[in-house]
Amino acid sequence: MIAEVFGTALFGVPVLAGLLGLLLPAGDGGRARRRRAAALGIAGAAFALADAVFLLLVADDPVEFGVEAVRFGELPVTFGVSLGPAALYVALAVTVVALFVQIYSVGYLHDDPRYAPYAAQISIFTGAMLLVVSAGDLIMLLVGWEVMGVCSYLLIGHDRRLPEAPRAAVKAFLVTRVGDVGFLLGIALLGVSAGSFEISAVLASPPAHLTVALLLILAGVAGKSAQFPLHTWLPDAMAGPTPISALIHAATMVAAGVYVVFRLFPLFARSPGALAVLGVMAAITLLLGALAATAQDDLKRVLAWSTVSQIGYMTGALAVGSPAAALFHLLTHAAFKALLFLAAGAVIHAVGTNLMSRMGGLRPHLPRTFWAFVIGLGALAGLPPLAGFWSKENVLVAAAHAADGEGPAPAWVGWVVWVAGLLGVAITAWYATRLLLRTFFGHARSRTDEWHVGFDDARYERGPGAAHDPPGLMLWPVQLLAIPAALLGLAAFLPGFRSALELEAPHLEVSIVLPLILLAAGAGSSWWLWHTAPGVDPAQALGRWRPLFAAGFRLDDVQDRLVVRPVRALATALRLLDERVVDAAVEGTGTSTTRLGVVLANAHRAALPRAAVAVFAGALVLGVVAAIYGAAS
Repeated sequence: MIAEVFGTALFGVPVLAGLLGLLLPAGDGGRARRRRAAALGIAGAAFALADAVFLLLVADDPVEFGVEAVRFGELPVTFGVSLGPAALYVALAVTVVALFVQIYSVGYLHDDPRYAPYAAQISIFTGAMLLVVSAGDLIMLLVGWEVMGVCSYLLIGHDRRLPEAPRAAVKAFLVTRVGDVGFLLGIALLGVSAGSFEISAVLASPPAHLTVALLLILAGVAGKSAQFPLHTWLPDAMAGPTPISALIHAATMVAAGVYVVFRLFPLFARSPGALAVLGVMAAITLLLGALAATAQDDLKRVLAWSTVSQIGYMTGALAVGSPAAALFHLLTHAAFKALLFLAAGAVIHAVGTNLMSRMGGLRPHLPRTFWAFVIGLGALAGLPPLAGFWSKENVLVAAAHAADGEGPAPAWVGWVVWVAGLLGVAITAWYATRLLLRTFFGHARSRTDEWHVGFDDARYERGPGAAHDPPGLMLWPVQLLAIPAALLGLAAFLPGFRSALELEAPHLEVSIVLPLILLAAGAGSSWWLWHTAPGVDPAQALGRWRPLFAAGFRLDDVQDRLVVRPVRALATALRLLDERVVDAAVEGTGTSTTRLGVVLANAHRAALPRAAVAVFAGALVLGVVAAIYGAAS
């Protein structure tokens, strides 16, 4: 009973805290309302974190229970949770990041008049992701999935002073909705075939058209996890506040799709066709995101494209039949990507711009933020012994084994993922080194005179010397996140962690030597370009390819021409059809009826003699007709 209560509270308390935050009276004093909103947001995330830790330490068996909540015809929908050890580790990562984001946001948005709804929406966002993690029923999972979509729309568009924020929010909402149509159909097909939406029942009764159902599920995964071809919303989502970028990239939206495939992996293991599609999608996404990151000038967009690429590693691990490696990389990625985004927020607030071309020489001014970036970028690139090295090593080893014919996927899928993963190692090391050099080394380049919100003008002077490490509320989350970003990979040596994820013990095979060589080559070439031409952006070496990479291979333009414009043209045609045909027919019928009524009204106004003649004439006609038909019969 206790486990059931705590299992429900895991997602219920953050949602309740969010709802209470939305109900805070607007007439309350600004500072008082802000304090109450911050207290609710932090308390909800802290309780969820303590709840996850409690269940990890106390629950010897998976927490599973459910009660029938409603029926769709003969199909029951169950309200309940299913929390095994792996799910609890994901919940732990979600709650840690959410708590740090709530604390960080108090300093980051210290003068935002809309802070109260912002903090409340983060709480609901967190609860929705925890519902996805803990749901034992596909419909309940779908509820959390869709609530996340709504919260992402609200949070990405939070800063209404930025004209690009509302556009980015609408784009994220619409692109993910496209994938969610397939996701909903896939869930319906699985539930109808199994006679239940409970995940355990679905896993036990795969449908006859399993591959079709899984491909529909993958459409939703591609949207939520920003995988090709539905990845284009994620870089634009950088218009949202930086803490929201950390939450979306590290612990919620993009992780949700990977986790859903992890939960349903026994079904994917029975469908080589679905795994093949997933593998190709992963390889394209991995390389596309990495190459696009090499050409960005915006600090946050580099990190955004790196997320696209790193999610490709996770889906690639799933495609080659290693869900444990995918989940391990999801956990390490949550740590170092949250660290990088929150550290990026500190840099942006210190210099007042997102553009690396206006940064440089920040290492002595932001020493703690610099070392946070060193750890985060090292983990991102897979530098041993940081966390990303161990998880990425698992993905590459799994792909190499799949290339030898081991696992449920065709061998060629293993080759595709392995080659893409190796190339991704070199490219990631290249752009990570470029980011570090352009931001923290060299001379201080021109900076904007506009003072960005976040620091107290009385404490920090304007000008190049104004850059400092952020205040404590922003600095402590960054420093604490550096610990798992550096050390979480070593958890693979712990038997309990390995058994929870069903992860193999670390084994540095000969095949891992090649990734280390490629890492050194990528980082070294970026440094060499920087060193030989001080102050020159290494991305200039990309030549004529740079505009193409910077635009994400112009896939937005392709979607605009193939999807947006045809849909708009169709909408215009339908509007004209509605106005000129449907409306005209309705209005014409009304007009004709009105005119006929006028004629009849005029006829009824006839004088008595004329009316009498008309009546007698009609009677005479009817009598003649009756006589004729009577004689004929």
